[in-house]
Amino acid sequence: MALGRGLGELLGEVETAYGNSSGNLNTGIIKIDVSLIKPNPHQPRKIFDEEKLQELSDSIKEHGLLQPVVVVEDGDGSYTLIAGERRLRAHKLAQLEEIKAIVVNEDELKLRELALIENIQRDDLNIIELAFCYAQLLNEHNITHEELSKKVFKSRTSITNTLRLLQLSSYVQQFLATDKLTAGHAKIMLGLSNDEQKVVCDTIIGQKLSVRETEKLIKDLKEKNDPKPKKDIKINVYNTELLKSFTNILKNDKIKAKVDKNYIKIEFNSQEDIDRLARYFNLQ
Repeated sequence: MALGRGLGELLGEVETAYGNSSGNLNTGIIKIDVSLIKPNPHQPRKIFDEEKLQELSDSIKEHGLLQPVVVVEDGDGSYTLIAGERRLRAHKLAQLEEIKAIVVNEDELKLRELALIENIQRDDLNIIELAFCYAQLLNEHNITHEELSKKVFKSRTSITNTLRLLQLSSYVQQFLATDKLTAGHAKIMLGLSNDEQKVVCDTIIGQKLSVRETEKLIKDLKEKNDPKPKKDIKINVYNTELLKSFTNILKNDKIKAKVDKNYIKIEFNSQEDIDRLARYFNLQ
């Protein structure tokens, strides 16, 4: 099942209502006083585009609400919003007193799940809000990335890559949330320190760098801060005085010899040199 039992059926009801709401009201859809609807306390979306909200408000005033909001009834005669935060805000902006709604009965955990999935599927969250929605669904409902991908119709790889953006500093995340940075820019900043992320982020925005230019910037930054380690130079700690004395003896016998690092070099140019060396080593 793509969305899980109950949830899939509920969203199916909403889609049905959307398709049949022109003209006579569909069974299950009622009109509720806007003032009686409380916002979802677990609404993950924190930022709303005022311009788009005004556009939606104007459309609702002219054409009416095509897609009802979804609410759960509270015991005191009021309602809590499950899905449709933008639609409810647009109604208030248009100063409309009533709104079309579907009333459902869901427990608190399902309320949270519905709000999160409704946002992921039905509205344009910025990439950071989307990542938080994914993280909340994973943590609160104890599901895997693969299970989540089936619930929200996104690939597992896409979900994993989006979640990785939460590893970035809050400084970078705020620019991602306002579309001043792209996910492509942010992805290649993963692994940098917070200070390095700030430097790169400011440079991208200030100089309007492309992703490719940013990759080069980060490469140069890493090379500057982490130069290649110098090869260890082995120091000769041996006492070579005896060997030097021996080479001096050879030199006195007109045989070129010297001690160099961890070896002794002896040069011969004739058979006589070889014979003399052989005598030194008792080879004759």
